Amino acid sequence: MTMQTQNSREPVIEITGLKKQYRLGQIGGGTLTADLQSWWARVRGKEDPNLPIGTDTRLFGQTFMALNGVDLTVYKGEALGIIGRNGAGKSTLLKLLSRITAPSAGEMKIKGRVASMLEVGTGFNGEMTGRENIYMNGSILGMTKAEVDAKLDQIIEFSECGEFIDTPVKRYSSGMFVKLAFAVAAHLDSEIMVMDEVLAVGDMKFQQKCLGKMSDVAGQEGRTVLYVSHNMSTIRQLCTRCVVLDKGRVIFDGNVEDAIAVYMETTDVNVVHYELEDLGRMTSSAGKRLRVLSLDFVGKESSVFAAGEPLTVRIRWRAGQKFDAVNMKLNIHYRDSSPVGISHPVTLGAAEPGRVYATTFTFDTSILSEGQYFFYLDVFERELAGAICLDKPNQEFAFEITNTDRTLPEWAAGWGHIHFPPVKVLETEETAE
Repeated sequence: MTMQTQNSREPVIEITGLKKQYRLGQIGGGTLTADLQSWWARVRGKEDPNLPIGTDTRLFGQTFMALNGVDLTVYKGEALGIIGRNGAGKSTLLKLLSRITAPSAGEMKIKGRVASMLEVGTGFNGEMTGRENIYMNGSILGMTKAEVDAKLDQIIEFSECGEFIDTPVKRYSSGMFVKLAFAVAAHLDSEIMVMDEVLAVGDMKFQQKCLGKMSDVAGQEGRTVLYVSHNMSTIRQLCTRCVVLDKGRVIFDGNVEDAIAVYMETTDVNVVHYELEDLGRMTSSAGKRLRVLSLDFVGKESSVFAAGEPLTVRIRWRAGQKFDAVNMKLNIHYRDSSPVGISHPVTLGAAEPGRVYATTFTFDTSILSEGQYFFYLDVFERELAGAICLDKPNQEFAFEITNTDRTLPEWAAGWGHIHFPPVKVLETEETAE
């Protein structure tokens, strides 16, 4: 016990004044001719001929701080959770720790090798087989062939991909990809594991298997785990300490339950108007062919709704090209980011290029239990099964449902987030024993 306590206090990551600044815009056109064309168009105030239709160039050259002075010490054998709203700086922090990008200012001291898994199949070569990728990842970590040989059977067994281990990974499903990628990261000799919401891809049984392995890695093997997730239950299950990021800064560092409480408090139900034109998007393609400009909760001074009160929302959006039909859905989450459900997709109508439209819609809240929620706005074309994202602002739209039905008790969190319709008793009759 004494040895574990000492190990747990041995710093393996020391971060001081860490900052990361990004410049908005385009790196280059790929050729000198294209770059000159783009420069001359900007000088003349004309549209850039090398940009996709509908791309907003007003932010080009501006900067924003993804991280703005982070101080953090991580100790050996810790399972550290990192939580925060979208855009808080979580993924940027992990990219810096993984040496994928360099900081703009500040200092990082890392003691040991880092195995990163920031997205499905990070560091994998699609043309190589699963077996070849295992050896390649081992060599990247500085392991010899003999060292990888000793771990190979464990990796293959854990990944559940044995039948396809000699198949090029480009033919793997996303689930197979993540299974093999996690197995590699968990079993190869690295002192630090960096994970970013990777378990969302695998099936539930495999997720639990991964969480068990990560607990073993941190608790029994003395390795350090940094884990980013929006799933508070996995944070509770895995992490011994938790950090909350907000707007590029650490606003809390300590107990997991206290961290989750702070995280929940960042939900702002007093905002009823959102300017979205200059906001970041959740995917690189979102907002280019169609862009949502603003969102308003109609007729409200705060986004607090009585149980059963319709949630009325107005959005303004601009089309960059002609669309026969623009579709929309809401992805609804509880305040701890656990998913509640999605709305039924609706069609906003056809659209002409360069036109701005205003759409007002309502959502029935009567089925939701009291509590704080938020939704993401998802605009897409085609049917939902084959949907292509048009716009998805990187913004959580918070709202609260209050209980006005005094026939119901105060709602307990463990009951879930849905008020089901009343159960109807058809009949009760006496029967023989």
